[in-house]
Amino acid sequence: MASERSSGPGVDSEVGTLRTVLLHRPGDELKRLTPRNNDQLLFDGLPWVDRAQDEHDAFAELLRSRGVDTLLLSDVLTEALTASGAARIQGIAAAVDPRRLGHTLAQELSAYLRTVDPVTLATVLTAGMTFDELPIGPSGASLVRRMHHGGDFVIEPLPNLLFTRDSSFWIGDRVAITSLALPARAREASLTDLIYAHHPRFLGVRRAYESHTAPVEGGDVLLLAPGVIAVGVGERTTPAGAEALARSVFEDDLAHTVLVVPIEQQRASMHLDTVCTMVDVDAVVMYPAVAHTLTAFTLRREDSGVSIRGADPFVEAAADAMGIGKLRVIDTGLDHVTAEREQWDDGNNTLALAPGVVVAYERNVETNARLESSGIEVLRIAGSELGSGRGGPRCMSCPVQRDPL
Repeated sequence: MASERSSGPGVDSEVGTLRTVLLHRPGDELKRLTPRNNDQLLFDGLPWVDRAQDEHDAFAELLRSRGVDTLLLSDVLTEALTASGAARIQGIAAAVDPRRLGHTLAQELSAYLRTVDPVTLATVLTAGMTFDELPIGPSGASLVRRMHHGGDFVIEPLPNLLFTRDSSFWIGDRVAITSLALPARAREASLTDLIYAHHPRFLGVRRAYESHTAPVEGGDVLLLAPGVIAVGVGERTTPAGAEALARSVFEDDLAHTVLVVPIEQQRASMHLDTVCTMVDVDAVVMYPAVAHTLTAFTLRREDSGVSIRGADPFVEAAADAMGIGKLRVIDTGLDHVTAEREQWDDGNNTLALAPGVVVAYERNVETNARLESSGIEVLRIAGSELGSGRGGPRCMSCPVQRDPL
């Protein structure tokens, strides 16, 4: 069903053949996690970092073996910082917070960071820095420095960078920079903003949506079909964020219909893609506990403005918006205990490499078997350590280019 390959960045669906993707290989930021801070930094446990890196390397190699150009965030961040002085200024300004550090220490740290090489700066921007690691001598004028403990963070680490889906996503040939809801992730969008603004690869790329007020996270945004977008509203994305995104894509002629889907505000279903992802042009894998209760408000672009209908059953509203007779639903198991376990382990969070071909965690045995019995090719990866931040293959990937449907 895919048409001829497009020449530049752009995404109009969840399942068009994947050509380019942005990943983040786990780094020193995960080594910052401790039993005292892992909850605050949104991890359910302390991952074995070396093993997480091995698992991620295998994920990236699988994508490459299928012809996907795999960009690593640390590499493109370093390249952007090398190419542009403005990128360095932007990254430092986002990381050094005078409200936390006070004017004196913030000035000293910013001045130091302006002198370091791009690789070192990229590491600091992602992995953070503690007071013990401050490379500048004690300052008698900084009360903040005197009162903080050495292990406290001068610059907070960003362990959730692993989940590149959330801070940006592509709609058509434009990129959307999101506003992340929780403090532990707020600065991630500044790095993706920096990359898209200053990396030579993305010069000239236009923005689809850019919000600094109402939260929208990429894990809540599914491109169901060309011109049709579903947006989950729950723990992370707000109704105001969903409405702002809808009106923006309507104004830019990037979509004609947006389905706004309420989801439970809880850890297990933090994003829409934790309960539902596309696996083919007419099929989703979905947590059965919500398959018949999930609803959607349908927002459409009209000559007179924006119309809002609903809420209606999501599966029916989606099929209607997509112009298909029925949306196939493949669930995570008939046994409700297995279904709940595999949903928690991101069984519904798959990354489509092409129509009917998906990457999934190997641990979700029942879900993967059901996908295969429905004609879906499942490429399995290990995720025992990668999954400790509650994210699967879709969460860990930001498609930059797919073939159009």
